[in-house]
Amino acid sequence: MPGPTCGAVQVEKRYDLPVQHGTRVDAVRRDAGRLLVEAETGTWLAKAVISATGSWSRPFLPAVPGRSVFTGRQLHTVGYRCPADFAGRRVIVVGGGNSGAQIAADLALDGDVEVTWVTQRPPRFLADDIDGRALFDVATARRRALYAGRDDTGGVAFLGDIVAVPPVRAARDAGLLHVKPMFAQFTADGVQWADGHRADADAVIWCTGFRPALAHLALLNLRGPRGHIPTDGTRALGEPRLHLLGYGDWTGPASATLIGVGRPARDAVREIAGLL
Repeated sequence: MPGPTCGAVQVEKRYDLPVQHGTRVDAVRRDAGRLLVEAETGTWLAKAVISATGSWSRPFLPAVPGRSVFTGRQLHTVGYRCPADFAGRRVIVVGGGNSGAQIAADLALDGDVEVTWVTQRPPRFLADDIDGRALFDVATARRRALYAGRDDTGGVAFLGDIVAVPPVRAARDAGLLHVKPMFAQFTADGVQWADGHRADADAVIWCTGFRPALAHLALLNLRGPRGHIPTDGTRALGEPRLHLLGYGDWTGPASATLIGVGRPARDAVREIAGLL
């Protein structure tokens, strides 16, 4: 787990919690009626385990045909630093979310990069006056509706996919964001669309998100559709001693956000207390 924040340190001291920082868990397995947690610093037998490794440490790259034959540079969003790294190059940015829009705008506004922005569907920009506060309010309303058993309002996703921050607005309004549909395959020196049209490229930046970091749970053989572990609330259906917290709506409405994680966290602790 990462190093502690100031608030976390205060909680640890107040409750005298034996927290191990900087410790990587390699595997969780069943052992003698308990769960054995194997880490680089030792092993622990547990009556219950909460996995909260999140969805932001495992970059996802789609399996596009020919990706291995492309001789240009490929990198994920996490490896992008600045336009200067691509000066004089032809760059394809893949992804219709905030990261794709912001990186495409960053490169396009620089003026020394030839940018092609590729998305699965036409980009959906939120209204220019939508800011972080408005998004927080929309997400809060959705969470409250779901917890009250009312219809899903759709939350932020209902409004659009891309927050029109100033650089994105500037590039969009200047006509610098040239959007194309997703290509069908790679070639050695670029990409090709289904209609046979080709484009040369020196680099492809994958703004394609992340997947839940669940490799440490592989030995429990719990994976279901889309790589998720089926749960009832936060409890794994195939292993009642395991709870998953903070991976998205499948582990509780908005549970991957600070605003939404509180309730499923309390529910998980309540269930574990009952189990023990």
